Amino acid sequence: MRSGLTAGSRAGWAALVIGAGALTVFLVGGFGEAQGQQAPAPQFAERPSFADVFEQVNPAVVTVAVTMESVGWDGSGQVSPFAGNPFEGTPLERYFRNLPNQGYVVPQPRQGVGSGFVIDPDGYIATNYHVVQDAAALTVTLASGEELAARVVGTDPRTDLALIKVDSASDLPAVRFGDSDRLRVGEWVLAIGNPFGLGGTATAGIVSARGRDIGAAAYDDFLQIDAAINSGNSGGPVFNAAGEVVGINTAIFSPSGGSVGIGFAIPSAQAQDVLMDLREGGVVSRGWLGIAMLPDEQDQGVDGVVVQAVNEDGPAAAAGLMAGDVVTRFAGQPVDSTRTLSRLVGTREAGDEVAVQVLRNGQVRELAVELGELDEAALQAAAPAGERKPELWRMPGRPQSPPNLKR
Repeated sequence: MRSGLTAGSRAGWAALVIGAGALTVFLVGGFGEAQGQQAPAPQFAERPSFADVFEQVNPAVVTVAVTMESVGWDGSGQVSPFAGNPFEGTPLERYFRNLPNQGYVVPQPRQGVGSGFVIDPDGYIATNYHVVQDAAALTVTLASGEELAARVVGTDPRTDLALIKVDSASDLPAVRFGDSDRLRVGEWVLAIGNPFGLGGTATAGIVSARGRDIGAAAYDDFLQIDAAINSGNSGGPVFNAAGEVVGINTAIFSPSGGSVGIGFAIPSAQAQDVLMDLREGGVVSRGWLGIAMLPDEQDQGVDGVVVQAVNEDGPAAAAGLMAGDVVTRFAGQPVDSTRTLSRLVGTREAGDEVAVQVLRNGQVRELAVELGELDEAALQAAAPAGERKPELWRMPGRPQSPPNLKR
């Protein structure tokens, strides 16, 4: 800030005056002569209003109500053959009459709620896999209040995405996807969903971080946002200021189960490809390279991913990859971690031919690999017990939730 003082002037004291929302600084010289000028008030970008965006996109956001299979008292999924007090009519009846759970009651179907949004006027709706997991019946409630039965078109546990469909007599309002790759940290976003079953609720915040790995699956690449996300928001959309979907809410970090301003959303760039595959075939086709990778913490700081072993019947072996090779680029993209390579391979389809750059004995080699198709069930069964991927974590309100990261 310029004071306006000449080289020969002497500053006596400074007075800070706060008024009308601006901070004004005066520098006063000797004998009371004002030697400074009022500084311009700092300019801050005004917070955007999401009122117009909400009005535009809210009709496409839905509530997803789920009826899940009954679960017996022992968690087996089997209904107990007994109902009520098993000692009824015996001298022991009075001792067991008021126990809260004897393990012999007939279980009732469980209920759950989540969010979703219409991506096609024909009735296709995007949501989370963990919202519809184990669903015996689905009911979608539109913003208008109309209720429609829904069916699952396809699911992808690896990215926690699901596509469901309703049949409606007329076209449904749908939203459009934006480019999450263009999002910058600090941009405003709007989340709409069904927290705690309250119905259409809007919360706003900013993009707090990009590319978060929360340990849910091999393809973690989450947006972190600080808009309030709670149980029931799962599967709901995150919009940018233009009203485009840039993310799908899927998890929160919370010690209590409520929002503490750390939410995670699947970026639209990843979700669009998965949802398209689900619509076309009900499953997601992913490429398979056929290598085992040395964990990043054991690679001694190499610039790339070290190939620990090669599946002798896999695409990598057919292309000439060997144990000890360092993969530095895949399909023209730099490889800096095992997670990066897994994600790059997973975004390609079986049959794609890609260029793989490796470093072998200090020399760079270019190999052409025709990817196979990932058989996740076979890989999971073949993996040692300690190396199997954990199940995706659920939001609060669903069983088996760990205490911190919740879906």
